[in-house]
Amino acid sequence: MSFINYSSREINCKIVYYGPGLCGKTTNLQHIYNKTNPDVKGKMISLATETERTLFFDFLPLALGEIRGFKTRFHLYTVPGQVFYDASRKLILKGVDGVVFVADSQIERMEANVESLDNLKVNLLEQGYELEKIPYVVQYNKRDLPNAAPLEEMKRLLNATNVPEFEACATTGKGVFETLKAVAKGVLSDLKKMGS
Repeated sequence: MSFINYSSREINCKIVYYGPGLCGKTTNLQHIYNKTNPDVKGKMISLATETERTLFFDFLPLALGEIRGFKTRFHLYTVPGQVFYDASRKLILKGVDGVVFVADSQIERMEANVESLDNLKVNLLEQGYELEKIPYVVQYNKRDLPNAAPLEEMKRLLNATNVPEFEACATTGKGVFETLKAVAKGVLSDLKKMGS
């Protein structure tokens, strides 16, 4: 749920990068952070315990324009990938405006991708959201690896609802901004609908 800051005339939107452990969520955020103008971004914060890590930062994209005189600030979050951090994942999904599901393209990670997607759906339902009703995109990361699963198979398993999808290689930045732009566009479109 977007938060409106009337004093700074900003609408704050939360986008969560979700997916199995080591699929590239952190690499996505680091690439975006490193390529974003320092004048429009906050600090990247890493909440690390002994065994898990959550990253987040916010930025104000200048190119996206305004909604009724308000600028839009995006807050990007990653969730810990390992299944036993479910409580942290639920907490991070609270108040979410858009989701990027980052899938690991390696054949041996298909089961982990499917489990993580199912977990996302369950955790969203507990928060009162349905995945089909919020801005949502799928990123097939690690497409550069020799053991990448066929794209058609990944689509069949992970994108039955045919949402926007992107092939990516987060280590080089391929597909990273395209993914972000698509989910941001969905969030802005939802905001405009609510405001009209």
